[in-house]
Amino acid sequence: MQLDLSGRRALVTGSTSGIGYAIAKALAELGATVAINGRTPERVRDAIERLKRETGQAGFIAAPGDVANPDGAARVVSGLPDIDILVNNTGIFEPKPFFEIPDEDWHRFFDTNVMSGVRLSRAYTPGMVKRGWGRVVFISSESGVNIPVEMVHYGMTKTAQLAISRGLAETVAGSGVTVNSVLPGPTLSEGVADFMKSMAAGADGGTAGEVDLDAAGRAFVAEHRPTSLIGRLATVEEVASMVAYICSPAASATSGAALRVDGGVVRSIV
Repeated sequence: MQLDLSGRRALVTGSTSGIGYAIAKALAELGATVAINGRTPERVRDAIERLKRETGQAGFIAAPGDVANPDGAARVVSGLPDIDILVNNTGIFEPKPFFEIPDEDWHRFFDTNVMSGVRLSRAYTPGMVKRGWGRVVFISSESGVNIPVEMVHYGMTKTAQLAISRGLAETVAGSGVTVNSVLPGPTLSEGVADFMKSMAAGADGGTAGEVDLDAAGRAFVAEHRPTSLIGRLATVEEVASMVAYICSPAASATSGAALRVDGGVVRSIV
């Protein structure tokens, strides 16, 4: 199976931690030169230093900038004008009851989770088409299919990503560029770990000590995602493995797809 990405340049947005960091690491281990993106140069620098230690690879590029706004996205593109692989990973989530979500939160979630990928795909995909090879990946979520009642605004953005991904795949049909979405289920990223810890602290009045994240994750899945077939949180590495595969030459016949790494949460045969 041809998984080698030597000579390819990739940008993974929101890659200083969590799923994005794991994706950047996986792509680098396949030989790609990976641009690391985060809101501040300091976070990007720290992530690159850590990635170099963990992978033994030197091929990382600093691409700081807040891609949730047009100016930040433009700065990233200006500093990195051509890439072969774009992974639109930047995203935020926050549990909040529907009737308490103000307009500004809806706009903030849409700008961060959806428009960041729109802007960068618009900037980079034409170059991929011209060169006859490219990969665009949107990191969506099973929440785009099963809208979570505790964060409807988040689910809305993840559904939007699915629509954009499919539409872009149709737009570049036959070009050698593939466009796909990946739908993780509940995943033990740093952000989710912090969420689990805050839940544990709230449960015992704010005095929670060391939290067993595996047990907390299994309890969360059992209560909130009971259709899960694995009965636990996925790891960031498990999600990154799917992304690395669809970015590889081996996945050349996969485009316009919504690929689930959700542990079977979505009860569907397709």
